[in-house]
Amino acid sequence: MRALALALAAIAAPARAQDVPVDDPAEHQPLPDRGQVVPPEPTQPPPSPSAQVAPSLGRAAENAVRQAEDAFGFTVGRESLGLYSSINVRGFSPFAAGNVRIEGLYFDPFLTLIFRLRTSSSIRVGLSAQGYPFPSPTGIVDYAFRKPGDRASLSVLASGDSYGNAGLEFDAALPLSSTLSLGFGANGSRNDFYNGTTSWTHQEAVSLRWRPSEDVEIIPFWSRSEVIDDEAGPTYIPAGPHLPPRAQRRRYDGPGWNDYNSVGGLHGVLATFSPAKDWTIRSGLFRSLYDDRTGFAQLLTDLTSDGRANRLIIADPRSRFVSVSGELRVSRALAEGPRLHVVHLSYRGRDRRQRYAGSDFIDYGPTRIGARFRPSEPDFAFTEQTRDRVRQGTIGIAYDGRWRDVGELSFGLSRTHYEKRFELPGAPALETRSRLWLYNATAAGYLTSRLALYAGYARGLEESGIAPDNAINRNQPLPAILTSQIDAGVRYRLTDTIKLIAGVFDLRKPYYNLDAANRFDLLGDVVSRGAEFSVSGAITPRLNVVAGGVLLRPRVTGEGVRLGRVGKRPVGLAARSFDVNADWRPPFFEGLSFDIGVSHIADVPATRDNLVSIPARTLVNLGARYQFKLSNRNATLRAQVSNVGNVYGFNLQGAGAYDLIPGRVASIYLTVDL
Repeated sequence: MRALALALAAIAAPARAQDVPVDDPAEHQPLPDRGQVVPPEPTQPPPSPSAQVAPSLGRAAENAVRQAEDAFGFTVGRESLGLYSSINVRGFSPFAAGNVRIEGLYFDPFLTLIFRLRTSSSIRVGLSAQGYPFPSPTGIVDYAFRKPGDRASLSVLASGDSYGNAGLEFDAALPLSSTLSLGFGANGSRNDFYNGTTSWTHQEAVSLRWRPSEDVEIIPFWSRSEVIDDEAGPTYIPAGPHLPPRAQRRRYDGPGWNDYNSVGGLHGVLATFSPAKDWTIRSGLFRSLYDDRTGFAQLLTDLTSDGRANRLIIADPRSRFVSVSGELRVSRALAEGPRLHVVHLSYRGRDRRQRYAGSDFIDYGPTRIGARFRPSEPDFAFTEQTRDRVRQGTIGIAYDGRWRDVGELSFGLSRTHYEKRFELPGAPALETRSRLWLYNATAAGYLTSRLALYAGYARGLEESGIAPDNAINRNQPLPAILTSQIDAGVRYRLTDTIKLIAGVFDLRKPYYNLDAANRFDLLGDVVSRGAEFSVSGAITPRLNVVAGGVLLRPRVTGEGVRLGRVGKRPVGLAARSFDVNADWRPPFFEGLSFDIGVSHIADVPATRDNLVSIPARTLVNLGARYQFKLSNRNATLRAQVSNVGNVYGFNLQGAGAYDLIPGRVASIYLTVDL
């Protein structure tokens, strides 16, 4: 039991998982369709995908359904929709794959670009990912930076909901001169979660945009995010092949001293320079960190169907996670009539350091779900911590060719040097290194003005972490793994305002897990094959729809499956999911709109042997908004009810470990652009 509990110590950061987005900035217009882009000046390199969105004033017009380009994943302000998220695209993690971008530039995050500094985030797969050099398998998560413009602006948002959450936030831009603009914002909130725990959060951010000429843009920025007094809610770990029994939402029966307290930061600079005609130099340097001052996990282990369990609390000493990363890219564009050729030279690098573990724990013995538990705070005895460091540098060359009304062709070749050093207390340092060639190629053809076909291949390098604490080779650093992806599909414009995207994909990566001897080792491969589709656009001038679905056939192959040690389905991946969103503006009341979001996910394998699955579920959200003038200022009043049916279910926290999903909650907020 101790080994299992320690293996789940990583769950001791519930605040990150619970963090509810309560912020973001300015009105964002839909991104242009990359497959149709022809730069207005054909002798200039195409801008980065995010950079094509001009900064705008105010937040009152934020509306994810009207602004999303497709159904694969989009976030603006407090609203999100789509089939994929930043941690799961086509069954894998873009974060682990190195596919996170800020304005199209490589970024290795602990803390991502917070809402105060971004206008939106988008998931790019298939044809929409074609404008990004050096993609790895799975999709790209691109954050659009909120650039302060040349006009003063201020947006204020106040929010609250039926759980008791309340928050206040603002975002502002202030021109300081004809070449220099200041952006700044902050928010504070009191948070009440579905498991009865509470916390306080606040964030601050500052940015400067300096444009001494049309050929130079430099944007330094700074942000800070803090979580205060977030109690560790229970994680349910059943004793056998069954789900946890029903637990009451919004009831916390644990102590008040097991609080997660953390400070995160992201600082950096974005720069663009055009030294000569047809040449562009872009760079981004980022420092991302989490300083977890206190952390706890509360585990209800050996949980039976009638609610009996064993309570274990794990305390973590102060831990620190820092990553310095970035990219320097030089691009040259060559135009010949309707054809544009762009060549990119790039260096991408990261230096990631982590200090963690050294935990202590107390076994409080038998308990029951719902039993009152208020022990006094003990004195924990921490041990020496584990340290690891990852250094990776990648140099590459890429080509992006576009022929107006004919098609696109792109490919890239990179050489990467990866090394990881691992220092376990009382043991010699361990190292693993890899030097590999990575490559990608994509092509798209426009058969008609409405129909385009695309296909692509990518090979990437991904971290596989370390062996968990419940393995006999605990904390052994695992080698970096090679991943591959093949995808193809079609985009068809059903009308001038409605677009259909459909595609198929095949992703492969090595599969690590516990073998029969309890050693965490390579057991085979994970193969994720599937089909995805998206339909988006304006059905009528008053009705917008964004709908999509994924049919996934993830499989584990290899010796572990043949010997019956591992199930055929990887833990945590559903075979199908659908997401439908609509926004309707009635003709009888100008400024008023109604929206609905319906998401369905099939059953999810919850244990390595596939004996337990989380049942399929469908969630419905209903909302309305009213856009009006408040003292001659643009304002929006937004109301929404999430999980209208109050569906009960579980989220997976790891193989055989569970948490609850939130129940019905009504929220309201007011945004005013001053």
